[in-house]
Parts: sequence; C-alpha cells; structure tokens
Amino acid sequence: MSWKSKADHHSSRSVISQKWTLFLCLVCFCSGMLFTNRMWTIPEHKGMARTTSIEAEELKLVSGGCDLKTLQQNQVNFSSKDIFGKVFKTHNAIHTLDKTISNLGMELAAAKSVQESVQRSSPLSEDLKQTDTSGRRKYLMVIGINTAFSSRKRRDSVRATWMPQGEKRKKLEEEKGIIIRFVIGHSATSGGILDRAIEAEDKKHGDLLRLDHVEGYLELSAKTKTYFVTAVSLWDADFYVKVDDDVHVNIGTLGETLARHRSKPRVYIGCMKSGPVLSQRGVRYHEPEHWKFGEAGNKYFRHATGQLYAISNDLATYISINQHILHKYANEDVSLGSWIIGLDVEHIDDRRLCCGTPPDCEWKAQAGNICIASFDWSCSGICKSAERIKEVHRRCGEGENVLWSATF
Repeated sequence: MSWKSKADHHSSRSVISQKWTLFLCLVCFCSGMLFTNRMWTIPEHKGMARTTSIEAEELKLVSGGCDLKTLQQNQVNFSSKDIFGKVFKTHNAIHTLDKTISNLGMELAAAKSVQESVQRSSPLSEDLKQTDTSGRRKYLMVIGINTAFSSRKRRDSVRATWMPQGEKRKKLEEEKGIIIRFVIGHSATSGGILDRAIEAEDKKHGDLLRLDHVEGYLELSAKTKTYFVTAVSLWDADFYVKVDDDVHVNIGTLGETLARHRSKPRVYIGCMKSGPVLSQRGVRYHEPEHWKFGEAGNKYFRHATGQLYAISNDLATYISINQHILHKYANEDVSLGSWIIGLDVEHIDDRRLCCGTPPDCEWKAQAGNICIASFDWSCSGICKSAERIKEVHRRCGEGENVLWSATF
C-alpha cells in the first residue's frame, strides 16, 4: 500500500473519533445536569428551619387571612353568642360603674351636709347624728310627707290610716326597708311656740324629720330641695318619695311599683302633666318668671304633679350635690321638673299615682287595679282630708296583708 492511501485511511479514522468524542462529551454534560437537579441539595443557612409540607399549608392559610376580603368575611362569621356575651359584660360593667359613682356622690353629699351643719352651728337631727356613711344599710324607699305647723289634724289622720305606728313602723323599716317621716322645717322665730309644739309631737310619735328650713307656702321649692338633701344624707335608699299630707297612699303597692324600676339608674316617676304657665298676678299657681317659658299661653315642660312623685337615688344625689346652683321656681313640682329636664332621665307616667277619691279608686280596686295614691284634683288633695281620709282608706285601701306579704 502506498503512503498516500495510508494517510487517507488515517485521516478518516481521526475524523470519526473526534465526532464521537464531541457526542460523548455532550451526553456526559446532560447526564451531569440531570444528576445535579435531582440530587444536589442547596446548603441551608445555619439556624434556618425548613418548613414541612404541613407547615407550608398552614402558612398559606395564615397569609390568606391577611387578605381584606378574608378579614371581612371572618368578622361577619363571629357568632351572635359571642357578640351578645360581650355586650352583656359591657352593660354590667357600665351599670356597676354607675352604681359606684352614685355611691361615692351620695357619701360626698352626706359628708358635705354634716360639714355645713357644723359650720353653721345648727343642731343636727338625731337621725343624722346616728348616720354612718361608711357602712349604711340599703333601703327601698324613703317617704317624706310634706306637712305644716297648722296640719296637726291631717298628720293624726294619716297616722290613723295608711301610716304604720310604733313597733309596726320599726318593723316596716327593718323588714321592708321603708322609711316614713313627716317633713317639716322650723318657724321664722326659731324656738317659739310652734317649734316647741312640733318637738313635743315628735317626742310622742318619733316620726318627724326636721329640716334646716324656714316654713312658708312660697318656700315649697326650697323645702323640697332641702328634703332630698337631708334624706340622702340620712338614708341610702333606692328611691326618695315626696307626698302631701292630704293624700291617701297604699304603701305596699307603691313599693312593688318602685321595685320594678330598681335596676334603672335615673328614674322620675309620677303623674306627668304639662299645665299652662299662668302669667296673671293674683291667681293660684301664678308663675312670676313666666317670660322664661316663651309667649303667653305656653305650657310647662312635662313634670310630675306635686301630690306624689318619686325619684331614684342617682337623681336625689345629683340634687344634693348641686343644691346651691339649682334654680327654684314658684311651684315646687315645676322646680323639680326643671332640675331633671336636662338630664338623661327616664320619665315614667303612672296614672295610679293620681287616682280620684271614691268611687274612682274604689272601682279600680274592685277591678284589681289598686291605686297607689288617691286625692281630689279640685282640692289638689283630699278635700277636708282630716275628716274624709278614713273613708277613703276603708274603701280604697289595699289592706295590711298586702303590705306585710309583699316582697320588694
């Protein structure tokens, strides 16, 4: 074989081996890449935890909750039970706070009353001397019967009918939590014959509450204010009641009625009215400050008629604390209404507090709707009450059993 042919044969073998070499290199490279993707593990940073598939799913759920739509949906999905539970807890907290504030205000008012009495060097009543504001007993109600020096017969007629006497009155206080006192101030000449007569009467019956107040018909607004201030300082009660001494009252029915409103913080109960503002001089119930109520012929704001009304502890305490800045109008029921009208108060109009005398109250009693208070509108009380109240009591009274069997 010639040298040339040998060279051509050698060249052809060299070319083939180069192609195979390139192909094998390519195959090795692809195999290496495939092997690396499947088996190579990226080194983890020291201290970095790997998430499992379960944790990754939980993380996805949590991150999904950050979406606004998801959050809104979750808020909507709160159960009504949880919402009502939170509202109930909030209501209880507010109610407890209200009571705490009222108690603190009441104790402050009592302390102020004692301090002012000492500063004026005026004598304290026996009840006030015995008052301990730090741990006082809770009563249902204090009933103050407004009376005057000239009303001895009226007081005796009340004692003989609807107001328990002696041991029964003490039992009423201890077992039922009901305090009843005739409310009276002193005469213009302190220590005179009128005051001595009242002192003797109180020594006999022990049912009078003496006020630091000069008696007078035109001073009824001031007397009413002083009554609430004094009563709050003496007794911690749920309600404070004012009634005139010519009105018949069924105590048990009154107690049951007030007890139903015990849980409410600010309550004003009575026969609500809105009478005309009388600008003419010389007429009964003339309003000297009529111009404050607008044009002639206007009516008063809603307020309870003066024969009998009740206010809750919070309101009586408010009057006691703010006594020096509360304006007094000529008519005491209007004055009380004005002290309350600007407050967040529930006005309760109960017509059983202003029934007529027989046959009106008698018919209602027979129908099972016993009246709380009875009087004649024409006389703003029972006409000739000293003589007639026994008849009213006989025909319209609730009976002793109702009072002593009542639970408040």
